[in-house]
Amino acid sequence: MDATVEYAPRSRSLHLPSRGGDMAALEFGPTDRPIDVVFCHANGFNARTYRTILGPLGAELRILALDLRGHGATTLPAEPDALSGWDVFADDLLAALDVAVDRPVVLAGHSLGAITCLLAAVAAPARVRALVLFEPVMLDAATIGMPMPDHPITRATLRRRESFLSRAAMMDAYRGRGAFETWGEAQLADFAAGGLRDTDAGEVTLACRPAWEAAIYARQDVHAWEAMAELRAPARILAGVEGSSVGARARALAEQVGVPLEVVPGTTHFLPMERPELVRQALREAVG
Repeated sequence: MDATVEYAPRSRSLHLPSRGGDMAALEFGPTDRPIDVVFCHANGFNARTYRTILGPLGAELRILALDLRGHGATTLPAEPDALSGWDVFADDLLAALDVAVDRPVVLAGHSLGAITCLLAAVAAPARVRALVLFEPVMLDAATIGMPMPDHPITRATLRRRESFLSRAAMMDAYRGRGAFETWGEAQLADFAAGGLRDTDAGEVTLACRPAWEAAIYARQDVHAWEAMAELRAPARILAGVEGSSVGARARALAEQVGVPLEVVPGTTHFLPMERPELVRQALREAVG
């Protein structure tokens, strides 16, 4: 298979009445094949951001990529003041699995999405065949340096511009800057396509509101450490070098509990965008 070929995804909407709305998703691969992989994105992103990464796998695997609560086209309630922790994302994921799949699947995710998958795997191990975690957020306390509500990333997110005159204007503002420094043009365009909504005033606004994204950063007191120790499914972690969210404690714990952890040279926290071929290979190997 030519890994440069991109397979167009299909849009899906999963009705989750127990969770308060619908979860949007993109699906890649043949419809006559059971779902192999369910993928969850990073904080502030959306499923379409990973189209060029996941799309080439559509020739061989069926993949469901979700828009998490408060992101993309998902309509689940997302009130920053009501967010108490990241367990809500894992509960949403398990509800989506109840609707969309009928057998154990590979769960894979990036950053927030990786922790979402980890928490879900511990809560419902029978639903999970394997885990592939790209840059899961498991920061050392010394790295954080202060309570997350006061951390610079939280404060910077709250200051972020929410509306733009057009999608092109948003791309011009983001291109080559900050988190997007190492991204390709198609990846940035996909982020904009899945992460902006049209307004009545003819402008566009971020689907993931800065206040919601900041609330997620501020509540990183997740049970990731306990979850890693309790994990029963086969798992693999891929970590970046520069600005990695996988701290020394997490790396030591992964070794202690027998979870393979690979540090990928020349990558950052945005490893999936920088090494898409490695992401695809890891997912192929997890499916088997």
